[in-house]
Amino acid sequence: VQLQASGGGLVQAGGSLRLSCAASGTRANYNMGWFRQAPGKERGFVGAIGWSGESTYYADSVKGRFTISRDNAKNMVYLQMNSLKPDDTAVYYCAAGSPWSAVVVTIATSYRYWGQGTLVTVSS
Repeated sequence: VQLQASGGGLVQAGGSLRLSCAASGTRANYNMGWFRQAPGKERGFVGAIGWSGESTYYADSVKGRFTISRDNAKNMVYLQMNSLKPDDTAVYYCAAGSPWSAVVVTIATSYRYWGQGTLVTVSS
C-alpha cells in the first residue's frame, strides 16, 4: 500500500486547508489516520476514520475544527482543517491500518503504512 499526502501550505490563522491522502496498491479499504509532527515534538494523533467512513474520532485539540472524510471509490481520504491556529503548524501524515477495519485507532504503532507527510504552516 502506498500513500501520498498533499494539500499542505501556508495559511493565516483562522483560515482553512484541506489535506488529501491518495492510496494505491490495494483494492481493500483500510481504517485510516492522520497524525502530525511539529518541530521538536513527537508525532501526535489528529484523527481517524473507519473503512466505511461511519466511524470517526478526533484528538481534543482539533475536535470541532477538523473533519475527516473519505471517498472509497477514489481511494482518497481527506482532512478538512478549519479555524487553523499557529499551534497546528506541523508536518501532517496519513496512515493506513488494517483492511476492512471499522475501528478508529489513535496509536501510531497500530498503523502499517505511512505517507510521506505534507507541511502545514499557520501564521499568526
